[in-house]
This record gives sequence, structure tokens and C-alpha cells, in this order.
Amino acid sequence: MTPLQAIGWRWTQASLDPAWAELMAAHPQARQARISEQHRSGYLVAESVDASHRAESLPEWQRGGSYRRGEITPESRPAVGDWVLVEGEAPNALRIVALLPRFSAIKRGAAGEHYKQQVIAANIDTVFVVCGLDADFNPRRIERYLLLVGGSGVQPVVVLTKSDKEGADVEAALQELLALGVPVLAVNAKDRASVAGLEPWLGEGQSIVLVGSSGAGKSTLTNTLLGLEKMKTGAVRAGDDRGRHTTTHRALIALPSGACMIDTPGMRELKPTGEEVVAESFADIEALAASCKVNDCRHQQEPGCAVRQAIERGEADPQRVANFFKLRDEVAGAANMLATRLAQKADAKVGNKAFYKRVDDKYGRH
Repeated sequence: MTPLQAIGWRWTQASLDPAWAELMAAHPQARQARISEQHRSGYLVAESVDASHRAESLPEWQRGGSYRRGEITPESRPAVGDWVLVEGEAPNALRIVALLPRFSAIKRGAAGEHYKQQVIAANIDTVFVVCGLDADFNPRRIERYLLLVGGSGVQPVVVLTKSDKEGADVEAALQELLALGVPVLAVNAKDRASVAGLEPWLGEGQSIVLVGSSGAGKSTLTNTLLGLEKMKTGAVRAGDDRGRHTTTHRALIALPSGACMIDTPGMRELKPTGEEVVAESFADIEALAASCKVNDCRHQQEPGCAVRQAIERGEADPQRVANFFKLRDEVAGAANMLATRLAQKADAKVGNKAFYKRVDDKYGRH
């Protein structure tokens, strides 16, 4: 295995995406590296499993503007898992000169009033949605995570940790999550034998990201898969089983299996981007809705509503149905904000072209 393969590179020159090949040809002095950590002050890039080095971010003139002035969107900035081209020598003179196009990305709506997207991780094969079988267990939050993952080209797997905890009802939790339609595994994150069920997604060259709330057991799971105490872990509060942020930034870690794993800080806010397709995450409810006798059924008091009838018969979870409507409305609202932002950017682009044309005409520049 080459140093790049150890951090997830699995392409040959013949199998390269044409867009990647074009960028690599445009920067013949550059070499491939992967974003291993993302901090507010910059990035660490890895060319092997042995070390990561700080690198200057993409020059503004290559990225088309300034991020601070709002000319660069958050989703266009490098994120953990991204493949980049770097020049210079480590450890002090590395410079990112190109960002290779992503084959997958997990995103969320960034916090704040204005519409922005935030990339959680890029070039990922599998996302482990980690949830503890204690007070952290929340099927509605799991559904929200799966909505954000849907359509990203990433395989979701729900990992229920703390199966060994006193009072954990593993069978009831698994039964409640059947409707999700994705793999669900219950594990003791501290036990290597227990987490062996995750091995199908941890093969050589695979990239995995862990998402979940603070205290769910992500760092404990990472340590067990590594076979050493690399990630800091912390105890949860006795009153509500909630944890503090032991992971403070996203970081890419090479596993002994040949896979790469990204641990992420617990996320308090999971806003949709507006690009999600709710029907994909709630196929069971969409199938029921298609059977309603009223074409524009709102699933409230209309006669012949298949959704309401399924709830009354105990065949549909009323909380899951309510979450479906809630998320559908949130996605619709985010989609409207996204459309507005894209329209504003298009208008600004047209305005800028007209401005520079007037300047060129005035000074005879053609």
C-alpha cells in the first residue's frame, strides 16, 4: 500500500475523474494530499498516515474572491476529507494550489439567519450516525441526520452505542428504527469484539465519518477501532446523559483496517440545506400518502386519508409522521432561501458584467 492509499487514495491514472486529471495536468509541480484537519485558523494536510502539516489555504485569486467578504461560499472551501494539490516542502512552506472536485459531500445549513451551507466531510463512502442507548437515544434526531445524508452518495449506517448500559432496551430500539430502511447495529463501543459488526464498511481505501451528539460515544468508538486511546473521551452528565465536546474539530484518522475515519464534534443544530429529498428518507410515509383518496390531502381531517388511517391502526408511528411534516416544511423553507440566494448571485454577476463593460467602453478597453 502506498502512503496515499493509506489515507484513502484509490485511483490510478486511468481511472481518474477527467476534472481531476485536468487540474493535475495544470499543476505539474504539485502533488496530491488530503485535508486531515480543519481549524478556524487553517488546515492540516496529509500525504501519508505518519504526519500532517499546516498548509496555506487556496490563494484568493485562484478561488475567485475573498471568503471574508462573502465572495467565497462556505461550501466551496476545502473541508476534511477533501483531496487537494499542494506545492512546497513540509513542514513550513506547503501551499494548497487546487481543490479536486468532490465525489460526495455531507452538508448542513450553517447556523445564523443568512443562508449558508457547511460541509461536514467530503469524499466519504459511509457515515456512521452514532446514538447512545441512554438519554441520548432520539429517533427523530436520527431521522434528521439521515435526511442530511440522503442524496449525498454516502451510505448511512446507524450505530447504537452503550448497548451494555444498564437499562438499555436494545430490541425495542432496533424495532423502533426498522422504518428507517438503513443498516442499524447496536454495539458496546468499548468492546473490540462488539464493534466487529462494522467491519463491512471499514475495508481498505474506504472513508467513514462519524456524526452524532456530544456524549454519544463517537470518540470511544474511534479509540476501540484504532486499538489505542488516541481520541479524548469524557464522562456524560449524570442528570441527562449529555456529554461535553471532547472532539473540538474534524480530524481524519487512518485505521489499522486500511480505512480512514473522520470524527466530528457534536452538532447542536442540524439545519437542512434545501437540497434534500424528504421522500427518500420517509419512503414508507410517502407510500401511504400515495393511497389517500384526496389528491391534495393534507393528512389532517380529510376523509379517506391513508396516513391517518395507518396511525389509527397502529401501523404508522405518529411521531415519525409528525417529524416527516416538520422536516418537509423546513426543507421547503431552506429551498426557497437557496433559490433566492442563487437568483441574487445571478443578478450580481450580470450587474458586474454590465459595470465592467461600461468601464471598458469609457476607457476604450476591448
